[in-house]
Amino acid sequence: MLENIIEEILISEEMIQKRVKELGKQISRDYADKDPILISILKGGVYFLIDLTRAITIPHTIDFMVVSSYGDSRETSGIVRLVKDLKEDIRHRYVLIIEDIIDSGLTLDYLLKSLQAREPQSIEICTLLSKPSRRKVDLHVKYLGYEIPDKFVVGYGLDYQQYYRNLPFICVFKSDVSVISKQ
Repeated sequence: MLENIIEEILISEEMIQKRVKELGKQISRDYADKDPILISILKGGVYFLIDLTRAITIPHTIDFMVVSSYGDSRETSGIVRLVKDLKEDIRHRYVLIIEDIIDSGLTLDYLLKSLQAREPQSIEICTLLSKPSRRKVDLHVKYLGYEIPDKFVVGYGLDYQQYYRNLPFICVFKSDVSVISKQ
């Protein structure tokens, strides 16, 4: 079944886990004695967040936001809608936004402006994947897993119509697949 939807495996499970551990070590060093709050953008970011929190060796808290800009499409609409806001107060906190992928950057730009208004001590970005060729806004990404080409990918939290998040690797989704069988 997977051969019908996958063009190629772009990043293996082993590569992901190795890079997540490296990022966890770097974050642990950079945030020692700072008690950061990691904010995951749901739904896709939770897969990355879970593994990353296991690799971070310092005390930290987590919270979640849900934003929508894709719907069931492969392309961002450019319109960002806040679906679920934070429960935690981030005023004077060290905030680390955890993203699965940065494409155009419009969603993250919207979130950064919203969160900066809440007066955190600092805000940084950690993303597993980045597509710099698609960027429409300038963003500073402090912690980056991998830069990838402009291809539609699924797996490790990334989905197509809510499917394929559970794949343990990142793969290129075939461009001619348009209907998901729910059998």
